[in-house]
Order: sequence, then structure tokens, then C-alpha cells
Amino acid sequence: EPFLRLIEANRIDQRVSAYETWADVKHYCVHSADPVGRLVLGVLGRDGDAEAVALSDDVCTGLQLVNFLQDVPRDLELGRVYLPAEDLRRFGVEVLDRPSPELRRVLEFEAERARALLASGEELGRRLGGGRVGRAVALFARGGLAALEALERADWDIFNGRPRPSRARLALAALR
Repeated sequence: EPFLRLIEANRIDQRVSAYETWADVKHYCVHSADPVGRLVLGVLGRDGDAEAVALSDDVCTGLQLVNFLQDVPRDLELGRVYLPAEDLRRFGVEVLDRPSPELRRVLEFEAERARALLASGEELGRRLGGGRVGRAVALFARGGLAALEALERADWDIFNGRPRPSRARLALAALR
């Protein structure tokens, strides 16, 4: 079933180039991101744990949203916009191909949404029993949070290269 969702995500990418609401973006993530976590849970024999699945879905959607924030210019080149149109309007964004205070506010808003989703990573790690596996799973969420910190450190400049956490920042996240 997760593989079928991933295939459907590719089909959605062929039909849809922009999303009106957060619910629409989330629906896309149910197909493009969440299956990855479900596959990992399946390998771990935990795909029957509804709470772990829900936490995993949050983390995977959060990671996908971080990716969308980092890749706005690249997605535009591909003719895609993954930021909800309703949010772009709410913050007065008229163009996405250059920096603006309005775009910065949208990026900050979506980053807070991603942070809330990624917060599930710590609980997911605990739910998986901690240990090496739990820590490894939680580390993915910390990596997403480190990417958000990189966006902040870059002052939300997504047009002069893709802001990414340094190896040192990722190592620090792993140590936490």
C-alpha cells in the first residue's frame, strides 16, 4: 500500500502544479512523504501500531514541508508551487521568484507548521523503545529542525543557494 501511494504521488505531480489549501498539500504528503515512514515502520515490525504510524506521518509530512521551503525556486523552475495559495494570499505574496518581506513571512509561517509536525519525532523515538532504532528515527526529525535553523540563519534567503545545516549542526543534533 505505501508503494501504491508513492506511485500516486508521481501521478499527482503530473496533474497538479499548485495547491490551494494546507489540506491539499497535506493530502499530497499522504502520498509523497508519509509512505516512507510507514515502510520504515513495516521493516521494524511496528506498522500495526496506530500511534507510531500517526507520529511517523507527522514527521514525514514535516520533513516534506521543510523540503518545500528549501526548494521554492527549484520547484518554480519545474512549474510547481507547494506553498498553499491561501497562505500566499493571506500574507500578500504576489511573486515567488524573488525575495520579499511577504514571502519571508509565509516561509516563517510554514516553518512553524513544520516544527510542530517534527516535534512528533521525539515521541516516535520513545514509542519505538528508544535505543539505537528509536534514536535513529528521532534523528530524522532533528535533521528537519536543523534544516529549519539553517533557513533562519540564512535569513530565509532561498534564492542564493539551498540553505542546509552544516555537518557540525547535524552532528550536534545527533548528540542531542
